[in-house]
Amino acid sequence: MNAAIIFGLLIALMLTGMPISIALGLSVLTFLFTMTSVPIEAVALKLFTGIENFEIMAIPFFILSGNFLTHGGVARRMINFATAMVGHWHGGLGLAGVMACALFAAISGSSPATVVAIGSIILPAMVAQGFPKRFGAGVITTSGALGILIPPSIVMVMYSVATSGAVVTGPDGARVSSASISTLFVAGVVPGLMLAALLGLTTWYRARKFGYPRMPKATWRERWVAFRKSVWGLLLIVLVLGGIYTGAFTPTEAAAVSAVYAFVIALFVYRDLTWRDVPRVLLDSANMSAMLLYIITNAVLFSFLMTSEQIPQAMASWITGAGLNWVVFLLIVNLLLLVAGNVMEPSSIVLIMAPILFPIAAKLGIDPVHFGILIVVNMEVGMCHPPVGLNLYVASGITRMGITELTVAVWPWLLTMLIFLVVVTYVPAISLWLPLMLGMM
Repeated sequence: MNAAIIFGLLIALMLTGMPISIALGLSVLTFLFTMTSVPIEAVALKLFTGIENFEIMAIPFFILSGNFLTHGGVARRMINFATAMVGHWHGGLGLAGVMACALFAAISGSSPATVVAIGSIILPAMVAQGFPKRFGAGVITTSGALGILIPPSIVMVMYSVATSGAVVTGPDGARVSSASISTLFVAGVVPGLMLAALLGLTTWYRARKFGYPRMPKATWRERWVAFRKSVWGLLLIVLVLGGIYTGAFTPTEAAAVSAVYAFVIALFVYRDLTWRDVPRVLLDSANMSAMLLYIITNAVLFSFLMTSEQIPQAMASWITGAGLNWVVFLLIVNLLLLVAGNVMEPSSIVLIMAPILFPIAAKLGIDPVHFGILIVVNMEVGMCHPPVGLNLYVASGITRMGITELTVAVWPWLLTMLIFLVVVTYVPAISLWLPLMLGMM
């Protein structure tokens, strides 16, 4: 009954058009002050201690790094490199868009940033070369979602933070710890590359079927020149993931290093960014970081309420008592997250649902890393379908297409993503193989 009251109040406030962060906080405070005896001091303390987490600092640093790279011409050089490598295949520029999105995803951590950086450059080029606008929009909208699966990923950081305080026990009664950010980053590599390959295959098939243009094959010299010009951006991938894996720095320190590195190459190496642009980039990053941190703060309070009312534990007991196995549970989770993606953006979904679902998953013996990757893939799908798919709105601004038209444009690639979601859900080895091979689990 308490769970029904809490979620009913949250949904009712969201239906009024209230921002999710305020709806979260108001739902929690209303329930605490009317139906419990929790002192207000405890609420205030939880608000401050909830974000007193070193790992949360990775979020604003990755946002800052992505903004420097978006404004600093790195995306254009990555597109040139991708075009030189795959532009001669069927749908060359479309394939180059998928490859460029995958490369930029590996340095930005944000799907909307990837869509903006790559889409604003390659979409006009595709239209000028003779591709239908719908085709280009479908490619970039869905490929941009790789920004939260290929590490580094802001959503992975949020999942790790959201589940770090959860009290969970496995099927044998032993305590199960949440997945570390570094393990999640490594686990996202194989699924990210697989999804990029599948999106590229879909692009190639449709381009070949409808006879879309191809580009002249680049010489090895042209490929080398394109690589040399983009190498400073590509080195950031090695710097972040290599530094984390070798233990040179933590994920949070890697985020700070990537922000400084992005600033240096944008301002002093490529010189596409001027000192006059720096305050605007800092302000944009601060605005986005403040928004996410405010959501995190209220979500931590919501998680505190869930835990104090023993709601995740009660749900876990009910599911195990009903005899549901992990196969059925993961099907329910996928359906639940896909439905949630219709009304909320990824950050809110992860921060609200992960602390509730994680203890149940642990009780059924589902690995925390596998569960985290599954959630991230669900968030990718949610970013590409209406009514609140962020990538759709970003792509709409670039292409000047309506949301309905964009929804029709993305369906072949969205169907590919749904098929991949099923595969990654029921084949845990896709997520766990690389961390296990590297001895991180």
